[in-house]
Amino acid sequence: MFQGGISNKHTHHFYTLHLHRMITPASIQQVMNRADIVDVLGQFIRLKKRGASYIANCPFHNEKTPSFNVSPAKGIYKCFGCGKAGDVVTFIQEHEKLSYPESIRWLADFYKITLDETERTPEQVQQQQAGEALRILNEFAATYFYDTLLNSEEGQLIGLSYFKQRGFRKEIIDRFRLGYNPERGDVFYRDATAKGYTAEMLERAGLAKNRNGAFHDVYRGRVIFPIQNMTGRILGFGARILKTSEKAPKYINTPENELYVKSKVLYGMYQSRQAIGKLDECLLVEGYTDVISLHQGGVENVVSSSGTSLTEDQLRLIAQLTKNLTILYDGDAAGIKAALRGLDMALSQSFNVQLVLLPEGEDPDSFVQKSGAARFHEYIKDHKQDVISFRLQVGLTEAGTDPVKRSKLVNEIAESISRINKTEDFALQSHFTRLAAQKLNVEEAGLINLINKYIRDRIEADQRQNRRTQGLPQAEEVLPEPGAIPIDITPEMPGVKPGADEDQEWQLIRVMIEYGAMPYEEYGTVAHLIEARIETDLLTAPITKRLFAAYFEHMHHTGMPPDTQFFIRHDDPDIRSRMASLLHPRQAISGKWDEKYGIKPIPDDLIYQNDVDSTLSYFELKKVLAMQHELTSRLNGETDPIKQQVMLEAFMQLRKAEKDILKKHGTVVYTAQKHK
Repeated sequence: MFQGGISNKHTHHFYTLHLHRMITPASIQQVMNRADIVDVLGQFIRLKKRGASYIANCPFHNEKTPSFNVSPAKGIYKCFGCGKAGDVVTFIQEHEKLSYPESIRWLADFYKITLDETERTPEQVQQQQAGEALRILNEFAATYFYDTLLNSEEGQLIGLSYFKQRGFRKEIIDRFRLGYNPERGDVFYRDATAKGYTAEMLERAGLAKNRNGAFHDVYRGRVIFPIQNMTGRILGFGARILKTSEKAPKYINTPENELYVKSKVLYGMYQSRQAIGKLDECLLVEGYTDVISLHQGGVENVVSSSGTSLTEDQLRLIAQLTKNLTILYDGDAAGIKAALRGLDMALSQSFNVQLVLLPEGEDPDSFVQKSGAARFHEYIKDHKQDVISFRLQVGLTEAGTDPVKRSKLVNEIAESISRINKTEDFALQSHFTRLAAQKLNVEEAGLINLINKYIRDRIEADQRQNRRTQGLPQAEEVLPEPGAIPIDITPEMPGVKPGADEDQEWQLIRVMIEYGAMPYEEYGTVAHLIEARIETDLLTAPITKRLFAAYFEHMHHTGMPPDTQFFIRHDDPDIRSRMASLLHPRQAISGKWDEKYGIKPIPDDLIYQNDVDSTLSYFELKKVLAMQHELTSRLNGETDPIKQQVMLEAFMQLRKAEKDILKKHGTVVYTAQKHK
């Protein structure tokens, strides 16, 4: 299901955003009609078909068991782990941190749809967010550096010569949008400000710096490596100096800002994601040129963490495509020990972590150039070692017979093994425990106890952190004496939950949307039934009142109840998200339950009627109880015996109505309502 992304050519066009233009509603509707949620989400995560839906590991939180569900029929997704939900636009907004208009433009470019746009007002232009302004500036800078590399004399003589010396062909330069910043102090700064970009914006983007009252280019005299996210959007830049200098660092990067956070970025992910998904393996190397060289050699499932240890956010990016992670090293085994520490996190997230040490004197660039892609992949396959075995090999070589070093190694290995999820990967943890005990020459039982100690320590640390986060007292804290502070002793009535009214109101909205056009006895349709029996005043939440009114306004205008897309594609992102969660298909009862447990699934034609009746009963009972309350208040102040008798008769009728509702639908609704 995983597919490739947008080409560089179209990415260039797409990300030249128009600050002064707005997309017309007709164009937005055209994009929404065309967008297929499975196609689009398949660009970012591995979707697996399950029945009429698709499942995946959620890209918004760490999880080992898929809880992210996509419904193609309704065009929505829902994560049952973290609660994230929405449609195709919401996903692009959340995943790529784009605004609504940017997400529409992304989808339009993906489907090759030409958008109609109108001019923005000056006020609307001023309201552009800082992140969008940075994206536009980064795109301008990337295009500028690329053009300078290929079309200026200095760029060709210095920058292009360096890339050719590395063996980079024109197609690879294009694919990675490589560039060059002129050596003259402020040439880029002057050209950028002439185009309307402010000095403040250039400084925040890390492209210019103020020194003694004058601005100069930060990347002057350097070749440029644009850093892109999974969809090709420019987040920042890496830049390599070409002249030998003791003062200047070899590489510099964009400072962290609204767009660029180093711990959340993997270089080459945009260019490599299709191959990673296809081969179900991600190769990790050290730097920019290693990624580019391997691509040129035909090895395309490769990314770089830019020399830093892997972070949780970077692992989450990889996990969207594969759980097989292979790290390539080209140094002495003992010298890479420190870099291995970051891999404990990968083990805890159920990654299959392998390591490969390249032949002595080789780096990924030289090795792939000599051997070719097929031999390179073959070498990796034949020389992979799991991370625990690799650590044992490196650690034992370094420790030798030193008892202190060997003891330290035992603890390091035990902590690493403790990171493996015992519930999901019990056999794997047991295998490594036996292997480590044998290699370290320690008792397996003792090693198991040490592993369990590390597991307990982490659980306790997590619990302490959760207590701090929730403001709960820590284990060592002394609780106040009873009566020392005011205590709310009002009992909580059974069945009453905060926001019960609003929850029921959202259920009413769901019933209207899902079943509005379905037939219902003498009322004709469910929509007409609800309109006749539910008054707007019974709703308390402003948002549900507004949706209730919009629903029937649409029905009166068109003669038909609005369909699900009317709300799933609502202008309000909060409504779109709530709808996606509310309307997501619920788990059906298995047909095997009848033979196993004697539980028979309800026929389809009765499900919706039961759903409608039980939902309406809440509001009908709410109305009856409100009328009872009003009559009781009037009775307490009424002195006329005749009027009292009339009110009592009316009250008894209301009590009868209350009992009828409860007889039909049980006491759950009564409990929630009676004690509000």
